[in-house]
Amino acid sequence: MAHISELNLPHLYSGKVRDLYEVDDELMLMVASDRLSAFDVVMNEPIPDKGRVLTGLTDYWVHEFSDVPSALVSCDPRVIDHTVVGFYDRPDLHGRTMLVRRAEMLNLECIVRGRLAGQAYDEYVAEGTVHHMPAPAGMRLTDPFPEPIFTPSTKAESGHDLNIDLATAAEIVGPERLDEAKALCLDLFRRAAEKLHRVGLVLADTKFELGFVDGRLAICDEVLTPDSSRIWPANDVRPGETPPAFDKQPFRDWLSTQDWDRTPPPPPVPDEIVAETSTRYVAAYERVTGRSLFEWYGFSQ
Repeated sequence: MAHISELNLPHLYSGKVRDLYEVDDELMLMVASDRLSAFDVVMNEPIPDKGRVLTGLTDYWVHEFSDVPSALVSCDPRVIDHTVVGFYDRPDLHGRTMLVRRAEMLNLECIVRGRLAGQAYDEYVAEGTVHHMPAPAGMRLTDPFPEPIFTPSTKAESGHDLNIDLATAAEIVGPERLDEAKALCLDLFRRAAEKLHRVGLVLADTKFELGFVDGRLAICDEVLTPDSSRIWPANDVRPGETPPAFDKQPFRDWLSTQDWDRTPPPPPVPDEIVAETSTRYVAAYERVTGRSLFEWYGFSQ
């Protein structure tokens, strides 16, 4: 993140989208950039407002799940400024920065699927399984599973995460932690799906990042954002067809039409695709929360 060093914070990590900085032994700053990754490759062109959408939606869902432990302390620039002196004088960071507590991260990507789509659909067509586990016969693209299913994957430091079955996941984190993570994620998915249904949206799948804070399993990183979820307009979901989406799947679809082998460097992204993607991210925030993105931190300064 440009000029974050002016806050005199040690840089800990840069991911595909987020940058992490140390505040002290207990707290960190997590800054969501406008970078866009697809097929685990970061594009060269930023998507305007994307970082604020990811942060605003995460804040929204953490408050919706207020009964569930979370690593999030605050996204409010004034609150952050009490801990990170000078932060309020950095409006470029407002609205896309979370003050978070350190967590012992669970070494799994915790994915819940309510509908058949994405990599799960590709595997199902080829093998009749989902994450190497049996799935009902005769399913079509976008069809709902009888019940939402927990389908973990590995956490790759670089390259692609690998879809795994529950037995393999248990070997990685232990059966007790896996059972706790599965129960929590399925509960959060059902609650989110019900809330989205009330505003005419379908939650097809989402990925949760979990960790332990003070010994309790907690929500960490982004929560139910367009980067981590497939969200469809309910009226446009038809079996066997790819629906329009309030997520980055339309961008992936465009990228799939390019002459590219899904390894760096990525192809250039035209201005109109950048603009369409930005509009879709903003629409996701506003449709889910019922608020204008311009009411979120970072636009009034």
